[in-house]
Amino acid sequence: MPQLFLPPDSEGLAPALRGFARAHEAHVVLSEDPVYFTARDRSPVRRVALVSGGGSGHEPLHAGFLGPGLLDAVAPGEVFASPHNRQVYEASRAVALDGGVLHIVKNYTGDKINFGIAAERLRADGIRVGRVLVHDDVATESDETATGRRGTGATVLVEKILGAAADRGADLDELVALGDALAARVRSVAVASESLTSVHTGERIFELADGDLEYGVGIHGERAATTMPYTDLRTLVARMLDDVMASLGSLSGDALVLVNGLGSASPLELYAVFDALARQLDDRGIAIGASLVGTLVSALDMHGFSITVLDVADPAWWELWRAGADAPAWKETNR
Repeated sequence: MPQLFLPPDSEGLAPALRGFARAHEAHVVLSEDPVYFTARDRSPVRRVALVSGGGSGHEPLHAGFLGPGLLDAVAPGEVFASPHNRQVYEASRAVALDGGVLHIVKNYTGDKINFGIAAERLRADGIRVGRVLVHDDVATESDETATGRRGTGATVLVEKILGAAADRGADLDELVALGDALAARVRSVAVASESLTSVHTGERIFELADGDLEYGVGIHGERAATTMPYTDLRTLVARMLDDVMASLGSLSGDALVLVNGLGSASPLELYAVFDALARQLDDRGIAIGASLVGTLVSALDMHGFSITVLDVADPAWWELWRAGADAPAWKETNR
């Protein structure tokens, strides 16, 4: 049986959150009632605070991206559960600036509801609030999926570019417009060869036969509509890219790509995936303007990966992407 070295349910997330805060005390401050993190430093030019959050279990998302050039506050929920609206409200009040607060929200029902309630409370306090909804997962792009595309790996790219724009003094309306434009031009898809381990039972939440892959898996361990036999990496990545590009359509600029580990995929595996993806993009005549490779949006210990492609439709986005940032999990792009 797989083993997750997490505190028992009776202790909740408190030890893990305290550990993160102590490990990164130069970057973050932890509030424990209600639970939220704030960045210790931010640009004095910033007029609008950036707040995100969601269920725990996706580390380093979101708290790993707190700091100058990225987020101001993060509300972490229980494992794979939305933060309570009080957490979002208090986190937002703690960092609100004269120009208001921007909520960056992944497209999940609980997150939308709780961020929405918090936004109503903030507006009642006289604080302007905007929202950017990240919805990049092509596996849930279907007329049969009432909720639409889930928010997954693209969240990191959106947060980085919006963070840079905020540090240049963009106002709330400008940030919402930029975030919506980014969310419209980015898509992801994920696969897994082994499911994650439940924090409650210690068991894998589903089983796959040897040699099978779950194609289109979610970052909460959701099973996909398709289980397929693994053939080879190049063929698999080609299929994933086909699905991403079918949703995006033709690109109007160079591509910003993310190869993201889902928890237990090794760096060696992720670089092999990136090589296969880069070759596929080369074959299609699509230039890679920049890339990230690593585990940035995990699903506990799931063995799998996702690919994300952002069509950099506006050349000004590149300058924002390459702007400096300082956060526990941030690393500079490789080109």
